[in-house]
This record gives sequence, structure tokens and C-alpha cells, in this order.
Amino acid sequence: MFSKLFVTAMAVAGANAARPFLNEADTGLADVLGDDYPVGQLPPLEDMVGLPDFDWAARNYLPATNYTYYRNGVGGESSYRNNLEVFSRYRLRPRTMVDISNVGDSLQTTILGYNFSSPFFISPAARADFAHPDAELNLMKAAGIGGIPYIVNSPLGEALEKMHVADTYTQKQVSGYASLPWEDIANVALDNQTFFTQIYFQNNVTQNKELVEQAVKIGAKALVWAVDSPGSPDRQRAARFDVGSQNTEFITNTWEKYDQFRSWTDLPIVLKGIQTVEDARAAVDHGVDAIILSNHGARNLDGSPSSLETALEIFQQDPKIFEEIEVFADGGIRYGSDALRLFALGVKAIGIGRPIMYSNIYGVDGVSKVISLLHTSIKNDAANLGLASLKDINSTYVNWTPQFSWGV
Repeated sequence: MFSKLFVTAMAVAGANAARPFLNEADTGLADVLGDDYPVGQLPPLEDMVGLPDFDWAARNYLPATNYTYYRNGVGGESSYRNNLEVFSRYRLRPRTMVDISNVGDSLQTTILGYNFSSPFFISPAARADFAHPDAELNLMKAAGIGGIPYIVNSPLGEALEKMHVADTYTQKQVSGYASLPWEDIANVALDNQTFFTQIYFQNNVTQNKELVEQAVKIGAKALVWAVDSPGSPDRQRAARFDVGSQNTEFITNTWEKYDQFRSWTDLPIVLKGIQTVEDARAAVDHGVDAIILSNHGARNLDGSPSSLETALEIFQQDPKIFEEIEVFADGGIRYGSDALRLFALGVKAIGIGRPIMYSNIYGVDGVSKVISLLHTSIKNDAANLGLASLKDINSTYVNWTPQFSWGV
């Protein structure tokens, strides 16, 4: 028995030793552009055929500091790699002899009672100005054109919004927030566009309440509370380029604070950063409107689970949660088939972060292309999975026995 376990362990170790450090999948973009393609030059937008291409394009085009801000993960970045790789461990189970001619019409969905064209949203992310001078304006415009929700990241706060200095200290202090005031971002929304806002609460009650009031004032239809960032993460890659998080105090996120938050607004409250079945159940019990399964893009705690692993844990231990609350998820999703695995467990919509930020190097057109590519990918993969409607998907469309990669 011991020898069998030892052999298995050695096989795993050997496979991991040979395992490449995953960044983006090779779609042949670099081969087409050539080895001598100039650094700092934008590849043609028409050459972007999938979400991974925007990672390559951003790395080639942006200054190293800007790209690193988007790309970095926490610690040894094992959770970053896991976010991308975990989907391939669970094989799909395609069905045949199904009329899939209308599957494209089934991608429309509701999120918190609002209608959208696709079951995905733009996840909150900071410093869109690191990719394009119009920053978050491009994201809001593209979301409106594409008919999907955009969760605008927390603002700098009034004091920092009025600072127009570019010294390193100030850049570091504002690195975790939207680069433009909420009002400016909201002003470019379409007349009937639905968007949400993310909130980072501090330990100052007055400031927190003012932030909620500001979100209501600009027309946000839901408030997303990031509850997974109580401390300063150990982002070593970011520290190398001086774009790491600068939290200097622990932030207390408690159910008592949630009750206070709830008393300030009638808007739906979404908790972002749920990573266990226990916290998901607690959210239901406290009357939270929705949750986002997320490990913050693998930027806060190395070793934290991917959203797929958390969704699977909930499905196996307390599946009624998916019926009692709207469950969303983000992290590492690059293909329609990734999203389908989450939908199969009961996740209602998925979020896209880094590919959106990378695509912003092209402005509105780039962000719109990511939205279009993902919509098409979900539609085509749903058809090839044998779904007459996306609403028909369930857990039987996936083999939930993990199949390990890299020869294991």
C-alpha cells in the first residue's frame, strides 16, 4: 500500500516538475506576428481570435509596470495557475442527437431582476487607466453596447480624486481603486443601462455610509461588497514593480457591519469573495441578495480555492444554496466551456476580469470584442455540448471525477 502511494506521489511530482508555467494559451498569435514583432506596438485587433490573445497583446504593448499590475497574483501564484487550469480537470459529457438550432437565443438572462443579453459581467478591477487614457469609460460604454452588467470598482474617495500628482507614493496609494470618479464613469452609461458598483469598506463608519450614498446617487442598481480583502496581500511580482497593495491596516468585515450596511440602503447587496460552503450558507441565512464566488483573481491568498472548486463544494455539501440565492462566480474563465462547467453546478452568471483589462489597450472596440468573443464561445460550446437551451444544463453534463493534467 505504501509503495503504491509512493509511486503515485512520485508520478505527480514528476509531472508537476515538467509542467509549464501557464500564462495564456498559445493560439499561434506570436507565430503569425513573427519573432521580430516590435515591443510596444499594438497587434491588429482583427488578429485577436480568443480571450488569451489579449494577454499576449497587453504584455507586448504595455510598459512592464502597467502589465504587471493587471497580471500579478499573490505569493507563488499557485492559485493564479489553478484558476486557469482547474476547468480542464473536469471533462464535459456531450450529448448528441439534440436540436440545438435555438441555443443562441437562450443566453439571455436576468441578474438581480434585470435583463441582460449574456450570462456574464465585467468584474470589478482597478486602474483601467494603466491600459488606456479613457480608463473605465471604455468599460462602461462596451458593457452598454454588449448588454451586460459592469461592476464599477470602488472609487478613490474625494480627497484622492482631487489629487493630480503622479508621484510614486500617490500611485501606490490609489492602486486598488477605479482611476476615475464614479460620477464620470456613470455619465457615459446609456440611458437604460444597468450597472453595479463594488465597495471596499474601511473602518470609518461615516466614510462607509457616504460611499453607499454616492453609489445610490450615481444610479447603481446593486452594491457589491468585497469581503475577501481584510489584509494586505503578499504580491511579490507586484512588489517587484512597485505596484503592490498598500493596505496599512486590517479591515474588519463582519455580519454586524453587514447589518449596518443593510440599514443604509434598499438596493440589493452582493457579497464578493465567498470561498466556502459555510460562508455561502451564512449569506443565505443573513438575507444577502446574491454572492460572487471569487478568490479575488488569486491576488489575495495563495492556496485559496478557485470559484469552480467552491461551487463544487457547495453543490456537494449544500446544493439548495443555488436555489435560495443568486450565485455568480469569476476567476480564470477564458472559454465558453469554462463557463458551462460553472453553469452546470448552478452558477447563474460569470465574471471576466483580466481579459477585459487587457483588451482595454484597444479602447471600447477591444472590450467589445472580448464581450462578443465570449458570447459566441458560450453559444458554440453549449451547442457542441448538446444543449437545446442553456437553461437545460445541469451537473450530469460534466464528469466531476477530476482528471489530472500533465500526464498524471
